[in-house]
Amino acid sequence: MSELGGRSRLKIIVDGAPAIAFVGAYVLTRDFRLATWCVVIGSALSLGLGLIVERRVAPLPAVSGALALIFGGLSLALKNNDFIKMKMTLVDGLLGAVLFAGLALGKNPLKAILGGAFSLPDHAWRTLTVRYAVFWWVCAAANEWVRRTQSDHTFVYFRGGVIVLAVIFAFAQTPFLLRHHVQIGGPPEPTPPEPSSKAPAAPDPAP
Repeated sequence: MSELGGRSRLKIIVDGAPAIAFVGAYVLTRDFRLATWCVVIGSALSLGLGLIVERRVAPLPAVSGALALIFGGLSLALKNNDFIKMKMTLVDGLLGAVLFAGLALGKNPLKAILGGAFSLPDHAWRTLTVRYAVFWWVCAAANEWVRRTQSDHTFVYFRGGVIVLAVIFAFAQTPFLLRHHVQIGGPPEPTPPEPSSKAPAAPDPAP
């Protein structure tokens, strides 16, 4: 799985930077509004860097970044923290919905997103897609419960926990990925020789 190097790692860091900036800014300043500014600015930078590095913006990071700009902007303009909190529910819920909808339509959106990093048979992609879809829907439900019932302070630390949990969840898939990984361009498996259709030659008569 050496394909997951350089550019792929940079992409993961760039896509996750706004969420990390949000939690980090709040932990350092205890200022939710400043943390929201970090999400908005970080999302704009993330989209710009993604465009520079890959010459395009992948659909899901583009939607997530756009929602961060919209809901973060609404939170700042209306001075209502609920908007940026709802953005987290929408993004997590949308991720799960896209994955499940793709499977229902006979597609595999996770393979389309990560196919350049991993080479797996189709049945393994389906299993991995279901796992990630359930994970994101659980995160969305938990986010909405925390948003409705807990303080801003608790919400920020909850989001930090989600980041850590997402990393742990991703690493937990490693044995599955290794078990089903298909080596591209490796040596072909040896094939047994075909049996000869000719009858064996008769032995020479004894002198």
